Amino acid sequence: MTTPAPTHADLAVWLAEAAHAVSGIVTARHATAPSRSHLHPVLGPLTAGPQVITTLAGRLEDLLDAKLSTTPATLFTLASYASALGWLSESLAELTQAVDLLVSEAALPDGATATTPGEAADFDLSAYAPQDRQAITALAAEAALPPGLYLQILGQALLASTEFTEACTEIIGALTEDAHRLLDESVSVVRLGGDGPDSLPTLVRSLLARMETAR
Repeated sequence: MTTPAPTHADLAVWLAEAAHAVSGIVTARHATAPSRSHLHPVLGPLTAGPQVITTLAGRLEDLLDAKLSTTPATLFTLASYASALGWLSESLAELTQAVDLLVSEAALPDGATATTPGEAADFDLSAYAPQDRQAITALAAEAALPPGLYLQILGQALLASTEFTEACTEIIGALTEDAHRLLDESVSVVRLGGDGPDSLPTLVRSLLARMETAR
């Protein structure tokens, strides 16, 4: 038996709730031990991401199991939700791979010194203010890393965090835009082309555009 079609407001709420869940990953913070301070930028999203993906995937399964009426608005919503979930999962996988590489890079052998591969032999902290040099040296010592390698890994962690945050921001924006379209427009027909109210969900069009660019 098919479940009665939900209202446009119901559908918009589903997308808005998903956007809110993704925003929680971006703002997540995780207590970081001094020995892992070089990974601090990525530990929050890396810890919060899997649970959010599991929750969103479970919600999508529930919606599919409900056998909702296949109206254009319902299909539009499911396409937006599924695309967001897929993009989020891919972005978290890329973040996880980046962190794995950073962990491997930081796994220095016993007795390693400032000339360990990846550490510039002539690296010095003279360009930093005295208080900054002291702080960097202390943090690097806590992490059992040479200062140069510590800063290198910290910088890479910041870059990985920024790239993941940018992906999440695009996902949040697309879900929010699609929620507004459901509230403002009838979404009575879903067509492949164009940017109007009857076009594909925002994130679907973004994915298709990226695929076209990659050809």
